[in-house]
Amino acid sequence: MASLDPPSTLKPTQVAVAMIEHGVVKHRTRADVVFFKSVAAGVMLSFGGLLSEIVAGGSGGINQSNPGLVKFFGGAVFPVGLIMIVLQGQELLTSNMMIYPMACIKGAVPWWGLPYNWIIVTFGNLCGSLFFASVLTKYTGIISTPPYNTYAVTFAMHKAAEPEWHEIFLRGIGCNWLVCVAVWQAAGARDTVSKIVAIWVPIMIFVTCGYDHVVANMFSVPLGILFGADLTVAQYIRKSLIAAYLGNIVGALLVALPALYFYAPDYRPAGALGAVEEGEGLNGASTSARMSSDRSSNEKRAGAGVYEVDSKRLQ
Repeated sequence: MASLDPPSTLKPTQVAVAMIEHGVVKHRTRADVVFFKSVAAGVMLSFGGLLSEIVAGGSGGINQSNPGLVKFFGGAVFPVGLIMIVLQGQELLTSNMMIYPMACIKGAVPWWGLPYNWIIVTFGNLCGSLFFASVLTKYTGIISTPPYNTYAVTFAMHKAAEPEWHEIFLRGIGCNWLVCVAVWQAAGARDTVSKIVAIWVPIMIFVTCGYDHVVANMFSVPLGILFGADLTVAQYIRKSLIAAYLGNIVGALLVALPALYFYAPDYRPAGALGAVEEGEGLNGASTSARMSSDRSSNEKRAGAGVYEVDSKRLQ
C-alpha cells in the first residue's frame, strides 16, 4: 500500500518555484526588517567563523604533522553559522545573490529591487560582522592570547594580502557555488535534521578547501586588522571584499541560471510582478488567492503537480 505521507524532499522543480516565490517575499519585506535581519545574519555567521578560528588556531601541534586535518576540523564547525541563519530565516547576501536573480528573471519582482536588496543586506551583514569582531571578540578578550590572536592575524593575511586579486575572485566563485547548493538543498528538505545535514556538507567543503565568502571575510579580515595585521582597510576593500563579492555573484548565478533552465523554463508567476508593484502583501487573502490561481494556471501548462510548492518552504 502506497504511503500517504509527503516525500521527505521536494522535487527540484518545486524548490525552483519556492526560490522564485521567496524572492517575492523578500521584495515585499520592509527595508528596516531586511536590514536588521541582515545584521543578525552577520552575527550568526561570525559565530561560526570564530568557532572555526578557535579550533584551527588552537590545533598547532596537529597542524605541524597533519595540516589537512586541521583545515577539516575548522571546516566541520563553521557551518553552524549558516545553519542558524537558515533555520531563523535571516538575510544573508550570498544566498540572496541566487534567489533575487531567479525572481527577477521570471518577472516576479522588478529588476530595481535587486541592487536595492543587495545594498541593504550588504551593509547589514557588514554591521553585524564588525560588531561581532570588535565587541564580542576583540574587546571580550576571548582570543587575546597566543596562539589564537596570532592565528587571527595570520588568517586575515592569508585571506586578504597574500593571494592575487584573480585568485580571490575565483575562490569566491567556488565558495558561493557551494553555499547556494547548501541553501537549495535546505529548501528542499522538510525536517530540521535534514536541513542541517544538507547545509553542513557543502559548507564544510568550501571552508576546508579555503574558498572565499565575502560575508565570512567581513568578520575574519577586520578581526585580524584589530589584532595588528599588516593590512589597511583600503587594501582589504580593494583586494578582498570586491574580488570575493564579484566572485560570489558568479558562483550564485551558476546555481540560479541552470535551475531556471532545467526546472522552471515554462514557469510564469502570472500577475506576480504587477501585484508586487501595486503593493499587495504576501500574507493577505488577496495574495493567497492570487498565488493559488497562478499555481493552477502553471499546473495546466506544465502538467498537474509539476509546479506545486509546499507553502511551508516560504516560512
